[in-house]
Order: sequence, then C-alpha cells, then structure tokens
Amino acid sequence: MYRFIKPIFFLFDPEKIHHFVVGLLKFAHKIPGNKQTLKAVYSYQHASLEKEVFGLKFPNPVGLAAGFDKDAKFYKEIASFGFGFVEIGTLTPKPQDGNPKPRMFRLKTDEALINRMGFNNEGVDAAVERLKDRKPGLIIGGNIGKNKNTPNEEAIHDYVYCFRKLYPYVDYFVVNVSSPNTPDLRQLQEKEPLKILLNTLMAENTGQSSKPILLKIAPDLSNEQLDDIVEIVVETNIAGVIATNTTIDKRDLKSDKTLTQQTGGLSGKPLRARSTDVIRYLHTKSNGNFPIIGVGGIHSPADAVEKLEAGASLVQVYTGFIYEGPGLVKRILKAIALSTR
Repeated sequence: MYRFIKPIFFLFDPEKIHHFVVGLLKFAHKIPGNKQTLKAVYSYQHASLEKEVFGLKFPNPVGLAAGFDKDAKFYKEIASFGFGFVEIGTLTPKPQDGNPKPRMFRLKTDEALINRMGFNNEGVDAAVERLKDRKPGLIIGGNIGKNKNTPNEEAIHDYVYCFRKLYPYVDYFVVNVSSPNTPDLRQLQEKEPLKILLNTLMAENTGQSSKPILLKIAPDLSNEQLDDIVEIVVETNIAGVIATNTTIDKRDLKSDKTLTQQTGGLSGKPLRARSTDVIRYLHTKSNGNFPIIGVGGIHSPADAVEKLEAGASLVQVYTGFIYEGPGLVKRILKAIALSTR
C-alpha cells in the first residue's frame, strides 16, 4: 500500500509532509480500534528478538532514531509500527527554531536525505510535560544537545540541564556532539572536551536508578579518532555508542547537483557502508566490550542484519522508514528472527 501513497507524499516538501503524516497518525489513533489494528498489521513478536542491552530489556532490537519525534509528541502512536524502542530529540534547554527553511531535501535517485534542521525543538521542558503521562512498556531514549547560541566552552551546562530534566522520564540518554548542523558542535568530539563532558554527566548519573549514557558519533571520524572513542568509552565508563550520525561526505551521489550540493548531513542508502565499517571497527578494536547501536542506511532486512553481524547490539531506522514505509520494521524483525534460528 505504501508504494502507492509514497509518490504522492514525495510531491510535497519533506518537512511539511512529515507534519501532515504525523497529524494523520495522531488522528487515526483516536478512532477506536485503530491502534490495535496497526499493531496487528505491523508488529512482529518472537522470543528470539528479545534482548537485554546495557541493563534494559528490549522486546526487539529495532528502534526509531532521533530526529523523527524531536519533541516527544507522538512516541505513543509511532510505537504501533512495531518498534522495540523510540529515541526522542535532539532536545536542547531552550526552545529554538533551527535553521532557515527549506532545510530538508530528498535525493530520490540516491534514496537519501540531506537535512540541516539545526536542533529545531520546543525545548526540553515541553518534552518533559509530554513524557509525564508515558505508559510503561515502551523503551524511550533521550537525545540531548546544546543550544545554537551556547558557546562550546559553556556547552556542558546545556547537556547537564537536559540530563537532569529528562532523568525521571527516559530509559537511556544519548549525548549528541556529532550533528553537522550546529556550528562548531563537532569540535566537542575531540578527546579532551568529550572526556570532560561525559565524566560530568556520569557524575550526575549516580544512585540505584542510574541510566545508560551513550555517545552518538559521526561517520566522518578517522580510525585514529575512533581509537580515541574506544578509549574514552572505557575511561568514562559510559554504556555504549551510537554509530552513526549523518555524514558531510557527499561524494559519488547520483541525484541532481542542486540537491547534492546542499549543506547539511546526508542520511540514507549512501551512508550504509560507512556506518557499517565504523561499527565493525569499533567492535573489533574494543573486543566487543561495549554495546553499539547501529544506524545509517538501513533500507532492507539485509542492511539491518549486516549491522548486527558487524557488531551492533541494536539498530535504528529513520530515512529507510521514510523511503520503504512502515512495513520495513516487521520485515527486518522477521529476518533477524530467521537469522537467529
């Protein structure tokens, strides 16, 4: 069914159609019986899919990546499509509009997206209000960042603020220092500032109810920088890594140059191989000592299995979900269950 609807959706601006579809989804869930119908159609359960990773029990290893539900507005509805977990954000302390529009572009020939959203969100406090009536049963991650106008030397305060606010309401945290769309943000991936940031958050993360903290990294890091990441994860004792964010490498794209030359981060099929290479390198270099969530270019069950075989414990989808439709999650879950038999 989605293959008939997608060409219509793709006639419109990506950001506008996103909000339209989300509104449609929320409306559909208000109709009695629709939630159960969607779950019956799109969910897939099998005992082999259940996984315990960094102390959390996941019903299945396929999650929705950050960026799709920035403000925790529809995590309940999106869960109907079979996801084992949903990551909200990236959230910042203060609301911000993000970068000027248009700021998201479809590269249909490459089955990719370029976005320069710029952490547009309503602020962490607004998201917290929506999470307060969260029902048990769905694992939710909180992806946190800094406001655009916060200088890097003060960024740590933004991360701590978001961490404290979200702490009672999410199951794990993701520290986003790898988006290419906030000026100078990726400088925080450098070894010393990153260690200070993570150690500070770990100092906040005390007591019996401590939450797993993960680091989301860029696919554009060199092997030497990835070696530093492995060292930092071990030294700071954070729970793991999400590999990877979007890339600034736009070589070998086939779409029109008016699209490929847009500034922003590239996601989708062109990112698949590099993302998997980073996962494999981190897993091998660390001897599998910490979990990795694999994300980047997952458009098919084979793509997801590839990342799991490379060393990922869990996977996330975003651009593939847009191009392939909601049935993608179920197809992936069936393939993973079959591969474990």
